[in-house]
Amino acid sequence: MHTTTLLLALALCWPLAPPAPDVVRPWQPPATPYAPGHRGVDLAAPEGTTVHAPTAGTVTFAGPVGGRGVLTLTLPHTGTPPLRTTFTPVTPLVRPGTHVTAGTPLARVAPGTHCPRSCLHWGLLRGREYLDPLILLRGGRSRLLPLH
Repeated sequence: MHTTTLLLALALCWPLAPPAPDVVRPWQPPATPYAPGHRGVDLAAPEGTTVHAPTAGTVTFAGPVGGRGVLTLTLPHTGTPPLRTTFTPVTPLVRPGTHVTAGTPLARVAPGTHCPRSCLHWGLLRGREYLDPLILLRGGRSRLLPLH
């Protein structure tokens, strides 16, 4: 099933409290798995900002990777393999195995060197394929239909 179709059944929200955060660096998919690119989006967020679950899911990882805190939320009923959304740099507030609903506090933005200013890096994966996490909010690309 197509990712966009699966997303229609999810309750979706920004991982940061309203108003919608500024995207300070957009998703730029790499040409190959090891090529340069930006495998997520960076959202402007001061250190200590609460990160919320954008939808219901299960926390499948919460801990350090490469010296930075990372949290992974696996989204049920999104196909095989299921979609996983990631957040870094963060200080997790929940443990792996925790089931959460949309809006549940997951973590706090931690200090990091990923952005020139404090930010939250938000990623989305299906298996090893990186996707634009903003599709979780848009539900895919809009298409105009003829009036007749």
